[in-house]
Amino acid sequence: MDIDKKLHNHLEITGNLNNVFRPQKPLKKTRIKLYNTLALPVLLYGSETWNIKARDARRITAAEIKYMIRTAGYTWTDYKTNTQITNELKITPILDKLLEYKRNGIQHVNVMPRNRLPKAMEYYFPTGRRNYGRPLKRILDT
Repeated sequence: MDIDKKLHNHLEITGNLNNVFRPQKPLKKTRIKLYNTLALPVLLYGSETWNIKARDARRITAAEIKYMIRTAGYTWTDYKTNTQITNELKITPILDKLLEYKRNGIQHVNVMPRNRLPKAMEYYFPTGRRNYGRPLKRILDT
């Protein structure tokens, strides 16, 4: 759910950038800097806590490549692979940045003192057991 909203906002920003800054050779560096400054933080904010599934990874990569393919001066019919485009523009793929964010977030929590809430959640184990069977009926349900 959160990833869907972030992707929607990211695609909105990159669409506006595509409309304002048409892809031309001298603008490649400028378009990449604008992408890194405006669109990327919108997508990656709060990504330290995401559980990325294969479908989400494909959608995130597609959103990045959709902008970068125009920055490189190609269209989707030119059949360039994602790695060719990222190598040509000399950028790191967004999934690598996302994994780096996650690693930094975990390291940040590990450094915290034990009385802080994120660190306490790491060591939390519930006590007791759940009841077997279906849940009991409430008075309102009868």
